[in-house]
Amino acid sequence: MKRRWFQGFVAGVTVVMAGLGLARGESIKIGHYGSLTGSEATFGISTSNGVKLAINEVNAAGGVNGKQIELVEYDTKGDPKEAGAVVTRLVTRDKVVAVIGEVASTLSLAGAPICQANQVPMISPSSTNPRVTLVGDYIFRVCFIDPFQGFVCAKFAREMRGAKTAAILYDQASAYSVGLAEQFEKNFVAMGGVVSAKLSYNAGDQDFNARLTAIRASNPDIIFLPGYYTDVANVAIQARKLGITVPFLGGDGWDSSKLTEIGGAAIEGSFYSNHAAPDDPSLAGFVQKYEDEYGAKPDALGALGYDAAMLLFDAMRRAKSLAGADLRQAIDDTKDFVGVTGVINFNETRDAVKPAVILEIKDGKAVYAAKIEP
Repeated sequence: MKRRWFQGFVAGVTVVMAGLGLARGESIKIGHYGSLTGSEATFGISTSNGVKLAINEVNAAGGVNGKQIELVEYDTKGDPKEAGAVVTRLVTRDKVVAVIGEVASTLSLAGAPICQANQVPMISPSSTNPRVTLVGDYIFRVCFIDPFQGFVCAKFAREMRGAKTAAILYDQASAYSVGLAEQFEKNFVAMGGVVSAKLSYNAGDQDFNARLTAIRASNPDIIFLPGYYTDVANVAIQARKLGITVPFLGGDGWDSSKLTEIGGAAIEGSFYSNHAAPDDPSLAGFVQKYEDEYGAKPDALGALGYDAAMLLFDAMRRAKSLAGADLRQAIDDTKDFVGVTGVINFNETRDAVKPAVILEIKDGKAVYAAKIEP
């Protein structure tokens, strides 16, 4: 994989992409905060790649209102305290006009109050916990939220896979995982399913045998595992060693090439909900641009990073000014924005309303299995 963006990067240090040698003050600063290192690094890296691809494209076409876009980016290292610190730096020291981030809901919940208090618009590419945008009217997202994602997973399990029983294994310290587990359970039971077991873990746990043994005893038709890719892969490996053969089902936190790299055969035949399918023909143009730049196929997080940036630039062009209130209003006024992950409209809580897809792990790749509309 070509990683030209990574050259010279030092974790936790500002990365600035200046616009074609313009003098200071002749560019527009935006911020991005994401997990560029740590156990969720592929999330931040993919999102960063998508944001930078959008910036390069817009700057090459003349910028926004005649000014080049300049990116100030910080690594959260997957730590909520670090997320809060770097967002404070972005809005108070770097004076960015808007912030893109984070991927993980727990980290967005650390950064969002700071953006809200300073009246700097924030657009999360992919934080799905409902609480993120409820922080305030300066907080937006370009992805669907967990109540819908939980419904999608429950509908797929119950109606498309015919599962009568499901076990749930979730990360109790993750707002994302807890929320998605709750929504799946509520919808699965409402559809006539039975939750045979519900157990929790903490991110980074290494031994899942006791929990998986209890799940095996409950004899589920499917196991709902709304975690992030590293833990998911480890759970799957240990489950297969215990003789558990039923498929796993998860959310968009699975979306990483590391999932199959770590999980291998153990994750084959399992499913997860996502924002886009890599084999969707409508993404072909974006996929080609991304491959040309980075030497690898994008995941949905790269596409969402691109959409978040492009939607922001569209709002900048329409805003009365780039002052916080004017830019916030322009983002809120967005209608029928055509992104690579679908057409984006905001509801009353500034969440994107859009369909979800279900992907299946087949021969080491995530391929389209179903689409479920709102």
